[in-house]
Amino acid sequence: MSNKKNPNPRKIAGARKAPEPSRIAVIGGSGLYAMEGISNVRKIRVRTPFGDPSDAIILGRVQDVSCAFLPRHGLGHRVLPSEINGRANIWALKSLGVERIIAVGAVGSLQEKLAPRHFVFPDQLADETKGRRSTFFGEGIVAHVAFAHPFCETLSGLLYDSTRELGIPVHRGGTYICMEGPAFSTKAESAMHRQLGYSIIGMTAVPEAKLAREAEICYSTMAVVTDYDCWIENEEVSVEQVIGNLSANVDNAQRVIARVLPRLNAAPRNCPCALAAAGAVFTRPGSIPPKARKRLELIVGKYLPH
Repeated sequence: MSNKKNPNPRKIAGARKAPEPSRIAVIGGSGLYAMEGISNVRKIRVRTPFGDPSDAIILGRVQDVSCAFLPRHGLGHRVLPSEINGRANIWALKSLGVERIIAVGAVGSLQEKLAPRHFVFPDQLADETKGRRSTFFGEGIVAHVAFAHPFCETLSGLLYDSTRELGIPVHRGGTYICMEGPAFSTKAESAMHRQLGYSIIGMTAVPEAKLAREAEICYSTMAVVTDYDCWIENEEVSVEQVIGNLSANVDNAQRVIARVLPRLNAAPRNCPCALAAAGAVFTRPGSIPPKARKRLELIVGKYLPH
């Protein structure tokens, strides 16, 4: 659908009118490629200034709450962690009205108490990725957002409470170390990460968490433990092990999401995430190139004089 008056046109599949705004989104990781119990389904493809998202976005209602779903690796799991276009994914969700993102992802455990098939909601993040585009800014506009607390505490708290109430083994807090991949850790890397005190290791929280913060979207990782990395003697990580444990937890992830959606829909949004980009732009307004201003209108337009 094209609209010359709309600087951010969306191509909508199977629809003649603009989709209902979705304030909550789920980004599905390995094993989670669809939402159970979703009704009023509409599939859309969003054009963004940063290229194509991982796949079409599914809009619908779960527990009578409007929500969006995006498979991070694409249907069929065809996109490597390093190939995920995080900027397009987050921009697309922002353009649909998303204010909160539940990001489901498989992780390895670096602590014995965080056993396979447990859920973890970390509160810290360390970045070991290489060369991923982790900011919307650049090319004529400079901005720096605060990122001391990378995951939304309010969102993580609601998710943790819902998981615990369902009787699922769950932990809150700890550090998620994001590696580049796609190979799993060496024993030396695993030992180093344990010595540094990290809790879990995955491949997808960066740049998602950073981009969500720049876009002023609450973001929380629902980390599903699939293995003990490779630090335990005679423990070798395999695709079969990871997928097997993750598949066993997909039903639980769906249960948590269904339980938390009505709570999120009713909860006021008064966390710092909502104003994360206020005062973040360092570039003088008169020095911002028109192309950069247009590209970032959705992200920081409200803070720039017109």
